[in-house]
Amino acid sequence: MMFPEYRPRRLRRNEPLRALIRETSLSPAQLICPLFIMPGKNKREEVGSMPGVFRMSVDQLTREAQECLKLGINHVILFGLPEKKDPVGSGAHAKDGIIQRAIKELKNKAPQLMVTTDVCLCEYTSHGHCGVILNRQVDNDATLEILAQTALSHAVAGADMVAPSDMMDGRVGAIRAILDENNFEMVPIMSYAVKYASAFYGPFRDAADCAPQEGDRKAYQMDPANMREALREATLDVDEGADILMVKPAMPYLDVIRLLRDEFDLPIAAYQVSGEYAMIKAAAERGWLDGERVMAESLISIRRAGADMILTYFAKEYAKVYGKIG
Repeated sequence: MMFPEYRPRRLRRNEPLRALIRETSLSPAQLICPLFIMPGKNKREEVGSMPGVFRMSVDQLTREAQECLKLGINHVILFGLPEKKDPVGSGAHAKDGIIQRAIKELKNKAPQLMVTTDVCLCEYTSHGHCGVILNRQVDNDATLEILAQTALSHAVAGADMVAPSDMMDGRVGAIRAILDENNFEMVPIMSYAVKYASAFYGPFRDAADCAPQEGDRKAYQMDPANMREALREATLDVDEGADILMVKPAMPYLDVIRLLRDEFDLPIAAYQVSGEYAMIKAAAERGWLDGERVMAESLISIRRAGADMILTYFAKEYAKVYGKIG
């Protein structure tokens, strides 16, 4: 039997050779660690549907920040659970709100840590939707001013970057305008440009207590069947001043990550969401999968698809186990 001159297995026969030709790398510096901030003092509660993920009070953030930095993770994104909620989410932009206090704590105790904030109203509204409800519908334009004020309050508190996740039309432009008007022109916007109405968000809604009380979010988040629409959404955000484009969720939408990577020259982020994390954790706990290897393979797949950075609940675990692949 005749073999071709080139044998691909020659370069797979040991780890030094495999590492030498490895095409995709992932380091902790490319990971963003989500943190859930809750009211109270000296509190740290594990999220039942997300083993290893905790809600924590502001006073617990210093320890978390130091651990992230020690592992080479230089970037976190904050989600807040307010003490009180109301129909218009006024706690989102309160001067002494949960996120505003968390930003100040982190920038005071760990100034080298990059702090991004999620800009949305769902955690702060009593109805659980991402905007103001008028006539039983989320009113897009009435929501924009509140989102803009929220982003501004985060910048005033010291946030390094803001990340609107609400999927209201025009929110990137509204946020860019208010930041620039108030001398925060150097604060970038990481836009949740392509956010699907996904069933993979379930555990996050437990963690952040933000499930809609009535209806769903299909009227403002994208239909999972649509790909061309992703280009329209991303193009609008680029035109409005987004600095980074995000795809959410990640693994079910690797084709969309690749589409944006090929179409735009802005950095691309991808969010490996709570459901992706919970599935891997649950299967690993039952011995059905090698959890550490599946974690690494899933993250590498997102990088290989074209993501420059990944928001993931595996950030600390990946950094501890692998440090760097490639």
